[in-house]
Amino acid sequence: MLMEHFHNPQKDTGHYSNDLRYVLSLQNTISAFEEIKTWKGYSITPLHSLDSLASDIGIKNIYYKDESSRFGLGSFKALGGTYGVLKFIHHALQKEVGDKVSIKDIHAGKYSEQISKYTVTTATDGNHGRSVAFGAKLFGCKCQIYIHSEVSSGRQKAMEDLEANVTRISGNYDESLRICIDDAEKNNWHVISDTSYEGYTKYPRYIMAGYNVMAEEIVTQLNNLPFPTHVFLQGGVGSFPGAICGYFWEKFPNNNIKFIVVESEHAPCLIRSAQNNQMTSVDIKKETMMAGLSCGEPSLLGWTILSKGVDDFITISDASIPESMRLLAKNRPSIEAGESSVAGLEGLMQTMNNKKVAEKMSLDSNSIVLLFGTEGATDPEIYDEIINTT
Repeated sequence: MLMEHFHNPQKDTGHYSNDLRYVLSLQNTISAFEEIKTWKGYSITPLHSLDSLASDIGIKNIYYKDESSRFGLGSFKALGGTYGVLKFIHHALQKEVGDKVSIKDIHAGKYSEQISKYTVTTATDGNHGRSVAFGAKLFGCKCQIYIHSEVSSGRQKAMEDLEANVTRISGNYDESLRICIDDAEKNNWHVISDTSYEGYTKYPRYIMAGYNVMAEEIVTQLNNLPFPTHVFLQGGVGSFPGAICGYFWEKFPNNNIKFIVVESEHAPCLIRSAQNNQMTSVDIKKETMMAGLSCGEPSLLGWTILSKGVDDFITISDASIPESMRLLAKNRPSIEAGESSVAGLEGLMQTMNNKKVAEKMSLDSNSIVLLFGTEGATDPEIYDEIINTT
């Protein structure tokens, strides 16, 4: 069920500004892509055309970027957190050893002794922490992860399997992040977070650039196919939708793409920020099953782009999430989509069921919608239970 809709009066119809390029630019994305595509296990993830489903709901087509296989971690977060760890290590070594240090040296193991002394840390609902743990193992440093009370044991184990030390706290995600930051200061650890705040923006920029590898791939995959008219993006803290919005806004300034951010009704920090025309935090009183969207505080960098680049914000309920997961599982080819992965699809379908909102968004039989399947079965036990429940 579509819970809320807010049309953004602050939407900027002009070109991507230099101020926004300072947050994230195409050059940042290209640098990330050139590095990440050299990693072992890199391959372009699928872009599915869900034309039958599109016809059923009354639009022309749906493109679905499927991140369920990314680097074997089952989530797009593998692009951002891992790249953030690499950039931190590179900068730390340059400070310790000198500017002569190259990323090639890191890959070659030249500074493995120094790297082994570093500890990276983050707070997570699961996927980002797994990517940071993957990066720490890949490049040879230690990793300390903080999770909150509602993170599943399966997601915890996935991080521990990557040799991360995982600490569970009793509060929510935002509280786990505060503890992470405090402990990092006490222990000289290094925070690699996908959210940003006053005084902490350096590594979230790299993480957002890593996310945009997806966008680079999509442009290649579309080739001569009709270009999307709308992009539905999962909310969270705003780093992911901010990155994607910024990329398409800068690269295709004349395409008039409409961007819609989808949040859980239980974690609506971005729609509240839009309504108040300023960054606004919310108290999470109930956890959503879309674990990756359970965030109460917006990212400073993400919000800087979203506040001017997004056309509409909506919130959805959890009620139909399992049904959407099963719908994609039954697709041919079958698509493995986790709980957070179907938020965009669910937001689109719920919008199409609300004629008034669909008209405001100019969604009709000529519309082509781009969706991001941000994760697969990141907790296989939970996924199987949902898929096999009728």
